[in-house]
Amino acid sequence: MGTVCRGIVDALNANLSGNGTQTLVLAHGFGTDQTVWHYLIPFLACYFKILLFDLPFTPNASSSLYNPNKYSTFDAYADDLVCLLDQLNLKKTIYVGHSMSAMIGALAATKRPQLFQHLVLLGASPRYLNEEGYKGGFTASELQTIFESMQKNFSGWAHGFAPYAISANDPSAVAEFEESLLRMKPEVALSVAKTVFLSDLRWVLSRVRVPHCTIIHTRKDPIVPVNVAFYMNKKLGTPSKLKILEVPGHFPQLTASTLLLQVLKDTLSLN
Repeated sequence: MGTVCRGIVDALNANLSGNGTQTLVLAHGFGTDQTVWHYLIPFLACYFKILLFDLPFTPNASSSLYNPNKYSTFDAYADDLVCLLDQLNLKKTIYVGHSMSAMIGALAATKRPQLFQHLVLLGASPRYLNEEGYKGGFTASELQTIFESMQKNFSGWAHGFAPYAISANDPSAVAEFEESLLRMKPEVALSVAKTVFLSDLRWVLSRVRVPHCTIIHTRKDPIVPVNVAFYMNKKLGTPSKLKILEVPGHFPQLTASTLLLQVLKDTLSLN
């Protein structure tokens, strides 16, 4: 693992900062980078060492890192996370994973549970596609339309997707997410979108064995219906708490940061 992991800290543009003895990992989702946490960091850095990093598809990661074949499943992302924590000699972390990074963390926890003391899964989904008995939020034809739109006119798609995902009267958050989306190479964004939206990681849930797990979800998430949060809470292999934020949107760290911070304070027993 050592040789494979060498250089991962620089490759993922990882940064450790803040006070405290315990490490809090903040992991971003599709279309964003580590800056998406900017409203939360000043407060959380008073209590924790904070590890921020960029997933391989972001423009901030090493340009040679993203390989569509390697990252066609969540395994490579989970292996990167394990490598990163190993290289920084971190164990028993509190891991806050947003969107796709929630399931990256859950999968990494099945590989190396000792790296995680607490998983906080924000806007998480193990499966976005509807099927009989399971409502993931999208039909196959809806996903196909998304992929075709991204391929034909990526900037046009991003301009429509940003306000849809934000789902709040928050022009600055919409502009921030759209700008972040447009920094991605269109072909990389499409490849990642297919990996995420076509994934089925429901099998991972029952294998998660960590001391603490919290699911945080907005009541009206346009990407992940709230029933998915209840599904995950039932299926996780470790006792978990479910906290519903009574706000809309997939990005509460941008649109409802004060509320999200309050829930994190309660969840992590901060004063």
